[in-house]
Amino acid sequence: MSQEPYKDNSKPRLPKFSNRPDDGENSPRKGPRFSIYWVYAIIFAILIAFQVFGPFTPTTKQIDQNQFEQMLREGSVNEYVIVNNRNIVRVTLTKEGLARYGNEVGAANNATEANGPHFYFRIVSGDSFKDDMRKFYSDNPTVKNVGTVDTERDWFSPIITTLLPILIFIAIWILLMRKMGGGAGGGGGPGGIFNIGKSKATLFDKGTRVNITFSDVAGLDEAKVEVMEIVDFLRNPKKYTALGGKIPKGALLVGPPGTGKTLLAKAMAGEAQVPFFSMSGSDFVELFVGVGASRVRDLFKQAREKSPCIIFIDEIDAIGRARGKNMMMSNDERESTLNQLLVEMDGFSGESGIIVLAATNRPDVLDTALLRPGRFDRQITIDKPDLKGREEIFKVHLKGIKVSESLNIHKIAEQTPGFAGADIANVCNEAALIAARKNKAGVDMADFQDAVDRVIGGLEKKNKIISPDEKKIIAYHEAGHAICGWYLEHAYPLLKVTIVPRGTAALGYAQYTPKEQYLYNTDQLLDQICMTLGGRASEEIFFGKISTGAQNDLQQITRIGYAMVTVYGMSDKVGNISFYDPQQDQSFTKPYSEETSKLIDEEVRKLIDAAYERTKDLLRGKKAEVELLAEALLDKEVLFQSDVEALIGERPYEEKKALGVDDEKHHDGGISEGVPPFDPNVVNQQPSA
Repeated sequence: MSQEPYKDNSKPRLPKFSNRPDDGENSPRKGPRFSIYWVYAIIFAILIAFQVFGPFTPTTKQIDQNQFEQMLREGSVNEYVIVNNRNIVRVTLTKEGLARYGNEVGAANNATEANGPHFYFRIVSGDSFKDDMRKFYSDNPTVKNVGTVDTERDWFSPIITTLLPILIFIAIWILLMRKMGGGAGGGGGPGGIFNIGKSKATLFDKGTRVNITFSDVAGLDEAKVEVMEIVDFLRNPKKYTALGGKIPKGALLVGPPGTGKTLLAKAMAGEAQVPFFSMSGSDFVELFVGVGASRVRDLFKQAREKSPCIIFIDEIDAIGRARGKNMMMSNDERESTLNQLLVEMDGFSGESGIIVLAATNRPDVLDTALLRPGRFDRQITIDKPDLKGREEIFKVHLKGIKVSESLNIHKIAEQTPGFAGADIANVCNEAALIAARKNKAGVDMADFQDAVDRVIGGLEKKNKIISPDEKKIIAYHEAGHAICGWYLEHAYPLLKVTIVPRGTAALGYAQYTPKEQYLYNTDQLLDQICMTLGGRASEEIFFGKISTGAQNDLQQITRIGYAMVTVYGMSDKVGNISFYDPQQDQSFTKPYSEETSKLIDEEVRKLIDAAYERTKDLLRGKKAEVELLAEALLDKEVLFQSDVEALIGERPYEEKKALGVDDEKHHDGGISEGVPPFDPNVVNQQPSA
């Protein structure tokens, strides 16, 4: 097998977003950090050792009480001392005893010394030992009593007994205060409980470099123009104020998850060359009441000291939710934090050089006072990228990946409509992993197609055990979808179909090439419903019964049907009325009567029933094509567009190009199973099983 030439587009990756100061060489710290806690630990260990082992004394040899009594009988003991507080007896020998036991004493003391003590032995207690000695002296009247009683001076014991509980209490108190105050080990700045009201914002100033710029942000051209104007104002304020203009006080970045809102803010930090405060909305609220408002005040106080600067609040909906809508779920601490934020934003003038930037994917839940002019003057919408934007995003993420010369980035972008920037990054990473798993020298087109399939449909499960009867039903189900998509004018044509299971529930998988459009007419929506019902209709025609495999298909057509009737006014009986209000909670109230609700249900049912009959008529007329496609699926398991054309001929409808597209053959490759993606801002669809 010949290898394709590969081009290496690899280059050093950008360093991670970090607030660590740059020392000029970006070198990591060398050696462990010194901590004062090590000093505390060493002192504590020394005190415990003194308490347990006692003060330092010369090493002496241990004997037992019988040996001691034998020494007394021999007259070898000059003195013995009963140490009451340690329950030991220290023995000092006479000159004769030292001569007799000199070897043992020398081994113990490393020298033969006249001064003692020379031996010791342990006793149960001083009183019991005295009783033993009284009996010994009565049994041995010739032995002289040379014993004394002493208590060793141990000034560490009372100190430890008194101070140890106090030290333990202080240590626990400091630890708790640092944890609650966000100090070292608690995730925030130093100061413990005394700084609990201080802002946790991360400051990116002149000493902190952010290595993300606008060149690293692709597919957001309009949003970049808006934020570039803010950056330009901070650099050249006289350019705008000379004409009497006022820069907006705040800008709200709005868009779905993964579209690049936070990335755009990081790029602003890298481009602005002014202090940049970054903080999450959840960082304002703590356990204690009043902390959030205090942190807001401290944040703006720091910002005024660093003016001109930018304040960025990520996920502002954590503190900016509308007040008073649901009293059962109200939060006084969060609302007081929001009130303080409103006051601070309204309190500084437009010439102060402080601009507040915030990001959220839930603008519908934000308080209206937060969105009024004078606070967040601008709302910058960051939507999912179009074909051109996706192509630019792919180029950014492919910079560090070795790719094949034959890789067509434009075609990959066509096959990923509806993908956000984070999704595209995931596809690029999955493609690189798939190529590495296959021991390839670079990533080619097949790897990216497999990555797209995996991201949308889930992991391919070739080893999943499926009975022949179930496999046949799946083949005819997917063939029904494919034939409907092939012969309906407004349905999206098939790109690939497979009966290999994917994910947790998908037993069949189909990939379509939908056009990128923003308006849908009635015929287009009805054709989509018919294509979605193709699998269920095929089962009924060829097997005389239906299965549970159309569960997700039915969810799709139900969403589309109700959207046509209640949102887009596409029903003659209901009329040109839209019951959709994004500002109203539809789960608790309905803006229509029970009679109208019944009429809506009847109209949706009639619409879907008519589409189902139309679908069955189409498949009955194309019965031979469905059987041909299903048998080919049972044989090969995977069919591509070229395979379908070889089996049943070319699609009778020519694809219409989008306005401004002049390439040879423009496909916008959406991924779905049984139904193409349809999301005109209201209907949220998922791939079918």
